[in-house]
Amino acid sequence: MAEQEPLLPAQDPPQPPSTHWRNGAAFWILGLCNNLPYVLMLSAARDILEPRQGAQVPAPHGNGSGYDCNPVSTGAVLLADILPTLLIKLAAPFLVHLLPYNPRVVAAALCAWGSFALVASAAGVAVGLGGVVLASAASGLGEVTFLALAAAYPRAGLSCWSSGTGAAGLGGALGYGALLQAGLPLPRALLPALALPPLSLLSYFFLLGPPPRPTEPPPPAVGLTLGEKWRVTKGVLRQAGPLALVYFAEYFINQGLLELLYFPASVLTHAEQYRWYQLLYQAGVFASRSSLRCLRLRRLWLLALLQVLNAALLLVAVAVPFLPGLAAAFAVVGWEGLVGGAAYGNAFLNVAGEAAPEGRDFAMAVAATADTAGIALAGGGGAGGPRLLLPRGLTHGGAEVRDPRRCPGA
Repeated sequence: MAEQEPLLPAQDPPQPPSTHWRNGAAFWILGLCNNLPYVLMLSAARDILEPRQGAQVPAPHGNGSGYDCNPVSTGAVLLADILPTLLIKLAAPFLVHLLPYNPRVVAAALCAWGSFALVASAAGVAVGLGGVVLASAASGLGEVTFLALAAAYPRAGLSCWSSGTGAAGLGGALGYGALLQAGLPLPRALLPALALPPLSLLSYFFLLGPPPRPTEPPPPAVGLTLGEKWRVTKGVLRQAGPLALVYFAEYFINQGLLELLYFPASVLTHAEQYRWYQLLYQAGVFASRSSLRCLRLRRLWLLALLQVLNAALLLVAVAVPFLPGLAAAFAVVGWEGLVGGAAYGNAFLNVAGEAAPEGRDFAMAVAATADTAGIALAGGGGAGGPRLLLPRGLTHGGAEVRDPRRCPGA
């Protein structure tokens, strides 16, 4: 069989409508199923640390701080949910080509299913965190696999994948909160998630059609040399660098600032305001990740600058309250989500379009580390900084800011 020269995304031939619809639906479902475990584990952080209790009335713990805190901080869940993904993404550009796509997809599905089973039946914190680690491994392996695969399809592949990942953030936060509000404890609230891995496998093996160009990388013996990999990496950094900065600023906001951005004059309680912040952020992410076929951005440094400005604005608003009201804060948080979602989708579309065909899989794997690296840097210390900037007893908007050791939402 003659070797076929791969086509760049802009040169893809038109596909039949049925094939186009099937592939788009498959990548949307794959994006949803791949990112939901990550979202659910963060949403269930407090419940994972107290696996035998529901989230609505957590039992106080004698930790000596005077606050309602778990013996293990919810930050442990964030680290367990992001570090395995980061390690997989760092190793993927150099090792993942040794494992074909089909085994990778099955392995990711098995890890995801095992994570839900462990967390839902956890008898202790260690087992629950083990489930979080499995979910992180599933998400990381799935992302590097499906991003590289989507780059072998027309632009709709990456667009639909991006939209599905945005839907995971919005749907996961809404769905888990609704199940808990209905009175379901953690094990029962996670039972519907056990259907996600089989759905992912069905979408990949039966709904997704064959790509219009080769997807498997060449054997290692004839693959990229170290010099070629370095040249590809330097090219990817033009997109990956701004994307990492965008995600660092996002998680600096979401994990460090929004908890302190409180308006006591509002009819909403502090906890309700925080939940609305998260919901509006996810709605913004979903909207912008779903608009890639209508709006393309190639200069990601502009989005990085906008997100850093958002972080600076909210940091000042926390330290020296000047926002006129809660509606203004809602608008800034929604805009933050729009900027972050646009950066994610456009970064991968740009990398797929700029990389040479023989280095496209490697380029996508390198680019996939950017958002995770930004999150890890923020979760590893950057997100906790805002509390330390506020002296104990300082009032914000008429409400006292308590000891920086307090728990989130306490």
